Amino acid sequence: MSNWKNLTGPLSSNNPVIVQILGICSALAVTVKMEPALVMGLSVIVVTAFANLVMSLLRNGIPSRIRIIVQLVVIAALVILVDQFLKAFVYDVSKQLSVYVGLIITNCIIMGRVEAYALGNKPWDSFLDGIGNGLGYAAILLIVAFFRELFGSGSLFGIQLIPESWYIANGGFYSNVGIMLFPPMALIIVGTIIWVHRSFNKDLQEK
Repeated sequence: MSNWKNLTGPLSSNNPVIVQILGICSALAVTVKMEPALVMGLSVIVVTAFANLVMSLLRNGIPSRIRIIVQLVVIAALVILVDQFLKAFVYDVSKQLSVYVGLIITNCIIMGRVEAYALGNKPWDSFLDGIGNGLGYAAILLIVAFFRELFGSGSLFGIQLIPESWYIANGGFYSNVGIMLFPPMALIIVGTIIWVHRSFNKDLQEK
């Protein structure tokens, strides 16, 4: 049951983005389209899971005064590996993500889970906790990207869904909502998700 909670809790009741309000910056930067949002989400899942695993394995042998340094070294090494993998196999997406892959190193979700969970729990539990929190983060990115790409570009994963004949320029009635492609709309969508989520979760509502 504990393992199941580690995996599913961050998807809703303890989501790192909409409950803990972490990792918001990348939600604004990489969610114009679904593909980079998916790749960023998968990258964070990998880094969070393996950072938790490694730090849990090392937790009893690291002096507390240097634990932050060790955490940064482990996370940075994982991010470099992920970045090189992306450049080798999905170079176009890697270019779209630009510096944001490197900034995974400073993602509060990763550091937070290492500090709050991995340093005090067993490796397997920590690994699952990392996967769960990465999935929770990725889910929010994909939801935001879904609305931004669909209404901003008329497509999903680069596949045009809104017929060209619907557009005003072709005698139709529709026009893409260009403002969806600007970062403030990502913040508005995240805020809307938080509002809807909390309206259905009374435990999260302020008294």
